[in-house]
Amino acid sequence: MGNTRKPRCSIVIRAYNEEKHIGRLLAGILEQTVQDVQIILVDSGSTDATVAIASRYPVEIIHIRPEEFTFGRSLNQGCKIARGKFIVFASAHVYPVYPDWLAKLVAPFDDSEVALVYGKQRGNQITKFAEQQIFAKLYPDESIARQRHPFCNNANAAIRRDLWLQRKYDEDLPGLEDLDWARGAIGQGHVLAYSAEAEIIHVHDESPRAVYNRYRREAMALKTIQPEESFHFWDFLWLTFLNIVSDSWQALRQHAFIHELWGILWFRLMQLWGTYRGFAISGPMTKRLKETFYYPRSFSHPVAQSDNNAAPINYSEIADDDISTKN
Repeated sequence: MGNTRKPRCSIVIRAYNEEKHIGRLLAGILEQTVQDVQIILVDSGSTDATVAIASRYPVEIIHIRPEEFTFGRSLNQGCKIARGKFIVFASAHVYPVYPDWLAKLVAPFDDSEVALVYGKQRGNQITKFAEQQIFAKLYPDESIARQRHPFCNNANAAIRRDLWLQRKYDEDLPGLEDLDWARGAIGQGHVLAYSAEAEIIHVHDESPRAVYNRYRREAMALKTIQPEESFHFWDFLWLTFLNIVSDSWQALRQHAFIHELWGILWFRLMQLWGTYRGFAISGPMTKRLKETFYYPRSFSHPVAQSDNNAAPINYSEIADDDISTKN
């Protein structure tokens, strides 16, 4: 017989060749104040040591073939064996900052109308400066108890399992399956919540081509979810200029302009060019979504600070063998 224990939450992690990061995430999960958890790894054909590292931890591993992978399908496969009342999603290349990350992420579910909670994301020392600005804009320092628009991100989020049983993730979308699911939940009368204290570090170290492909894929998904939307060449020119100016201003304030300028230029060009190429239809772009996804952060936005009083997890005290593999 299978395990029938019902933990407080189940954590679903999607992974493909994440040997550099998966151990740190799993070690961070074991440091959480919420210990009554089920950890599920959905691996889509890793050829490195991802599965070997995960096997050192109390993890249930599901394998899907690479050719069968979509973001929605991998989530659905993990959710199928989830037993917790809440299902937490974490990308394999994130790790929690504080030991109360899980507690803060599921706390908003005390409101029975909350269908989904998403948490703060920040980068680390290798994160591109432009992406740091995106994180600061999309994930502010103030929590939102009841959000009525569908923006969210499954790199750091949680949903009610009973709502997933009613409506699965769309397995045909090339991305933004989280926004699509949230949009459906709001349409059924639910709300979302944002927890600024449920903070993770999201590690992206992408090439220009990878950035282009990521934003192109998300734009393709967005036009599928909301076919009336478009992103014209003028949008590409204007928003590229606007974001480069905004990022440059933030870099100047932080005395990092010369060091960060090249990265700002190529990242924003690839981000917005990928977005432009991902859209192929005409029509009015929804103002709220365009502002959310593509407009820069405010010029007056302060440097992000955390109000969490808990001591951060000290990953340096965790043995290297516990969080990675030897080269």
